[in-house]
Amino acid sequence: MAEDIFQGIDQDIHSEPMILQMGPSHPATHGTVRFTLTLDGESVVKCDTEVGYLHRGFEKESENSTWTQVFPYTDRLNYVSPLLNNFGYALAVEKLLGIEVPERCDYIRTIMGEVSRLSDHLTCVGAGGLELGAMTAFLYAIEGRELVWDLIEQVTGARLTVSYGRVGGVKDDLTPDFAENWAVVKKRLLEIHATTHKLLTRNRIFLDRMEGTGVITPEAALSYGYTGVCLRSTGVAYDVRKDHPYFCYDKVDFDVPVGAHGDNFDRYLCRMDEILQSIRIIDQCLAQIQPGPVNSDDPRVVLPEKVKVYNTIESMIQHFKIIFEGIQVPPGEVYSYTEGGNGELGYYIVSNGTGKPWKIHVRAPSFIMMGGIHKLFEGSLLADIIPTFDTINMIGGECDR
Repeated sequence: MAEDIFQGIDQDIHSEPMILQMGPSHPATHGTVRFTLTLDGESVVKCDTEVGYLHRGFEKESENSTWTQVFPYTDRLNYVSPLLNNFGYALAVEKLLGIEVPERCDYIRTIMGEVSRLSDHLTCVGAGGLELGAMTAFLYAIEGRELVWDLIEQVTGARLTVSYGRVGGVKDDLTPDFAENWAVVKKRLLEIHATTHKLLTRNRIFLDRMEGTGVITPEAALSYGYTGVCLRSTGVAYDVRKDHPYFCYDKVDFDVPVGAHGDNFDRYLCRMDEILQSIRIIDQCLAQIQPGPVNSDDPRVVLPEKVKVYNTIESMIQHFKIIFEGIQVPPGEVYSYTEGGNGELGYYIVSNGTGKPWKIHVRAPSFIMMGGIHKLFEGSLLADIIPTFDTINMIGGECDR
């Protein structure tokens, strides 16, 4: 075993490989992750990765909750873009139920999902700059994220763990002044985007740390199951929104940014370009959206209006059964997938015909990324781990399920 670790290392009587434990208390490994590194000087020869535990237990918690009670748990998978988790789960349950949501609901899910994607990309770009010493770029990016969260709060009532999705629809309609508020936020986001480009994209230090580091080939990325920005940075233009459209993505025009080298700098550029594409999608949806209901009219799924609950026995019984027994999802299984902040977010759910899921499994993009992260580290310098780990954008909440 020891011989395998040291194989290929140029050893002499004056040096020997160093085994270094990086994390889990290292600030750059984000809490629970540990890298066991074999170093030849400053070069990483071998990396063994342990994701660690947040003790979330999302899947088993969900299997002991009603279908609707799962939504707050989905918020805490990728907690930087919780709306994308909400809507992906709702879509999976709706496929099992065989129901269609109103058109306005699809538009709202597209709009709010892209707003949530903006939050995810701004956080990743800002934190990546900060970890390389670019404090100013971080402050600008986080300002943009706060504006996005203000917008989310106006619609959902919460900033982070929103629980806004519902099976068959959404919690509430957009606010009457949403389009006007978005216009204000958009103007500032474009200014922040341009400023961040000026601060980082041609910054000599940033370029030296990002270009040519954390490289992965398209073949390796595909073999490890990479999706999202990490795959698109290698030149593979796979985006669930484009290749397998859902909600209203087939009704809007947008591009899929791709890289050419599969390095940290390409992943940064892809996220920066996707910020502009998300803004473009939101603008088109707001121009196309029409008045109408935001929830299905299927009484098996959607709670009746409170006025009816208080005044008619039928609605009171309907409300009681959905709350206490849960939505009765027909027996069966389904895999549903959407484009999350970090790649393909998939839900495999199994129903036994009761008000609770019999089985839920999440294809968490961050967890898939961690399976091949050693390929990005090995052969690079120890210092390159910091920007590389950031551009992977691992979210611990969806790794420990």
